[in-house]
Amino acid sequence: MFEQIIQFLATGITVGSTYALVGLGFALIYNASDVVNFAQGEFVMLGAMLAIALLTAGWPLPLAAIAATLLTVLAGLLLERFAIEPSAGAPVVSTIIITIGAAIFLRGVALLLWGKDFHSLPPFSGDAPLRLGGATLLPQSLWVLGMTVLLVGLVHGFLNRTLLGKALLACSFNRAAAQLVGINVKVMLRLAYGLSAGLGALAGILIAPITFSSYEAGIMLGLKGFSAAIVGGIGNPMGAVAGGLLLGVLESLSAGLISSGYKDAIAFLFVLMVLFLRPTGLFGHQVAERV
Repeated sequence: MFEQIIQFLATGITVGSTYALVGLGFALIYNASDVVNFAQGEFVMLGAMLAIALLTAGWPLPLAAIAATLLTVLAGLLLERFAIEPSAGAPVVSTIIITIGAAIFLRGVALLLWGKDFHSLPPFSGDAPLRLGGATLLPQSLWVLGMTVLLVGLVHGFLNRTLLGKALLACSFNRAAAQLVGINVKVMLRLAYGLSAGLGALAGILIAPITFSSYEAGIMLGLKGFSAAIVGGIGNPMGAVAGGLLLGVLESLSAGLISSGYKDAIAFLFVLMVLFLRPTGLFGHQVAERV
């Protein structure tokens, strides 16, 4: 039984790492613009599907992954430039509806390009299972865990140790004051969308060798990433990471110990409980207060 729980925890942390990256993207955009970007899940799908298409076309995997990430970043920048920026000053609800429309558009484009078939990437370094303690892990799971730690560390360092990152955080505290001291809020908004799109694409590429990808793969991943951001505190990037890991572990334990048919229901029930008991999220005390 102990070994089974270790296995469930290992699986949960792997899946939760993907949720963490998606939730981190939600938090970055929310901090910069007060908008919940419901196209974030489609960035995950787009990164995976573009990498698969480029690999099929004969590109080497590392180059395909880099190109797919850059193309997804471009999609994020285009979304901000042609959909979000023109709606500046509109109610937040209207902007959220725009992001939902963008998600439907990206899903439709993916359906036209790749159809309804399921696709996958080959594992980055083989598929022979590894025994670690009482758990059996695929090498790809270690890639997911390692890259998540690296990306979260880089984002944390960027936000707290670079001038550009501090400028982005300043916009989350008080956009008007940030503009008064010379910070270009429009550039910060584009940076947030580009960065979140890149994180989503990398999450999709990392998870594609483990789970199949399709034109609608971003729907559930987007919902889980949003739930992670809510659990951790929507304005707290590192809280979103913690929320993603917690959600993944809870989902895996409920699937293994109760029933796989209830794993999504239990995960979303947990989100509702957090909202009832602590509406600002588990780490909501760190959310910026806006004036």
